[in-house]
Amino acid sequence: MASVKNLKKEINYVLGDIVNIVYVWEMTNGGKPTEASDKLVDEIYETFDTLMTRANQKDVESKKAHFKQIRKDYEAAANQFVAKINELN
Repeated sequence: MASVKNLKKEINYVLGDIVNIVYVWEMTNGGKPTEASDKLVDEIYETFDTLMTRANQKDVESKKAHFKQIRKDYEAAANQFVAKINELN
């Protein structure tokens, strides 16, 4: 399994890139944030905070299973956000 440090970096980079995609979408579609795009960005930040809190937990029974679940949840959330961006149009 990859290191916890690399998992945290990956979560940070991917969710950050998704936020940037939302901002680019805003600029190309009127130049102003919409209610839907603001809600999506807030949801991305909440997910980021939740995943980082879980990644920083020290009192887990099985570290391997814990981090596998975090990775699974993170990948599902990223795919869900991309789908929501595609629905913004």
